[in-house]
Amino acid sequence: MSRFTTLPDLALRTSGGSVVAASDESFAEKESLIRPGRPGFKAETFGNKGQVYDGWETRRRREPGHDWALVRLGMPGVIRGVVIDTAWFKGNYPPHASVEAAAVEGHPSPAELAAADWVEIVPRTELKGDAEHHVEVTDERRFTHVRLNMFPDGGIARLRVHGEVRPDLSVYDGLGLDLAALGNGALVESCSNEFYSAPNNVLAPGLARHQAEGWETARRRDDGNDWLLIRLAGRGRIVLAEIDTTNLLFNAPGWAALTGLDGDREIVLLPRTRLQPDTPHRFRLDHADPVTHVQVDIYPDGGLARVRLHGHLA
Repeated sequence: MSRFTTLPDLALRTSGGSVVAASDESFAEKESLIRPGRPGFKAETFGNKGQVYDGWETRRRREPGHDWALVRLGMPGVIRGVVIDTAWFKGNYPPHASVEAAAVEGHPSPAELAAADWVEIVPRTELKGDAEHHVEVTDERRFTHVRLNMFPDGGIARLRVHGEVRPDLSVYDGLGLDLAALGNGALVESCSNEFYSAPNNVLAPGLARHQAEGWETARRRDDGNDWLLIRLAGRGRIVLAEIDTTNLLFNAPGWAALTGLDGDREIVLLPRTRLQPDTPHRFRLDHADPVTHVQVDIYPDGGLARVRLHGHLA
């Protein structure tokens, strides 16, 4: 696994990503490119267009050119790496692919995007069938859209665009926001354990549908406790904390605590407090000092579905 894959997938459908246009999708729909989870496959499953694939597949091209798909990032940001996955495409994968990126503010149409200034962030790269291709990106610019090019045609199962979220928080001027939202630029910088699932899941949008969509640790056999450290979207004052144990019926923590960090200062936001399984908990906080990070301690171990820290940028 590449180091950049620990960063959020900026293009993921469940984070607001969208495949807004494609040159062709005759065999399999373009929307599959950014679907969450590993691609599935069931042999000898045929529809009106042939074998059913969990991916994007174009027709056999009989004229010059190449196929492409245009993706709006659900979370604009700095791209650190791209994964082009040809899972299950063995005799029909494209031999080469490249990725371009652009920064277009507002709500552009596909035609407006086609006329944008595109930058190549992944050069034309040789692909193999039924394989993940990890490519690091070194461009430090912020992008809002990517374009996946395949040469000349074929099938690609998934496109993952990992990076650091860089949202436009000016829309929240004078308003409150979730300072711990992945989409607002928050990130779990470190944690004690991620045996069952990734800690950044607790910052994801929406509700967790099952245990794997939250953060869950291994069972502790010592006297310590598990924790995670959240870098907030910006230095701010937190007024409401939500700690959600939904779906965690027999493996929720018994207690949780929140500690704010601002430089060398540690501020108790929520003392050790009892939690219930499968329950969204909401706590009003009365500490007015701004913080940049929050450490979430759970006792002794277990899992959380979501953590929300509502407040105001300082």
